Amino acid sequence: MSYTTLISAGQLQALMASGQPFRVFDCSFDLMQPHAGEEQYLQAHIPGAVYTHLDTALTARHGVPGAHGVITATGADAPASGGRHPLPNREKFATWLSSVGFANDMQAVVYDRNGANYCGRLWWMLKWAGHNNVAMLDGGLQAWQAAGGAVNSGKEPAHFQTTFMLAPEQARLVNVQTVADQLGRPSQTIIDARATPRFKGEVEPLDPVAGHIPGALNRPFSQNLGPDGKFKPAAQLKAEFEALLGGRDPSTVVHHCGSGVSAVPNVLAMEIAGLGRTALYAGSWSEWCSDPARPVEKG
Repeated sequence: MSYTTLISAGQLQALMASGQPFRVFDCSFDLMQPHAGEEQYLQAHIPGAVYTHLDTALTARHGVPGAHGVITATGADAPASGGRHPLPNREKFATWLSSVGFANDMQAVVYDRNGANYCGRLWWMLKWAGHNNVAMLDGGLQAWQAAGGAVNSGKEPAHFQTTFMLAPEQARLVNVQTVADQLGRPSQTIIDARATPRFKGEVEPLDPVAGHIPGALNRPFSQNLGPDGKFKPAAQLKAEFEALLGGRDPSTVVHHCGSGVSAVPNVLAMEIAGLGRTALYAGSWSEWCSDPARPVEKG
């Protein structure tokens, strides 16, 4: 049995008992307190889970803080995108997967305790690395504990190193030049996952410019979840995205947010809804607004 979108707490418990090879990743994080996620992991995590730090495992080195369009890393460290959280290149990511003992025959399960804000990054990156058997734990650690799932504290034993082999990409990455070239054309529909006040340019706590990419639609990523913290039913997600798109072709959608992390729940939600696997502009607003020549819209 393989899982490619969501996995429930009960299904994860069954997977653990099945003997099928798998690896669980805890991606808990806090943008304002970068060490908080690991501290929470040490307090309580799913047994055997590998802690996955957004800033070190899932982000490449970049240039001067605040100058999000400046990338200084080169060679093997050259990132695959710009922005505040530039993607490491696929080869660098494969090296990290190998270092934590993840192999191509494993089912991956990702989770956080932050309303699916961060674990989607690893879900998407594994697809991008060519590994389709990765699912997000629906409802996160809270759902796991509510279902009676056990938790461990402290560090886990290290896993033996593997050799993870990259395969053809199963997720589509779009760069800033493509977004700029297609701006305003029917071949591209931009969906911005940031909170509406940030989208409108009323507030901007993280980036040097407030506003949004002209013509973008706004779908805060939290709207994909119900009151229980789990993703809404597929039919409801489909109806909501179709209403947002207003007749636009779902295959033209390019998702972004502030730095390419919280946009992924929208990518996942559209896939759950049966609308296909849409593209991600990973550089996102932090890269877009780093160049004053690029247009900005407010309201």
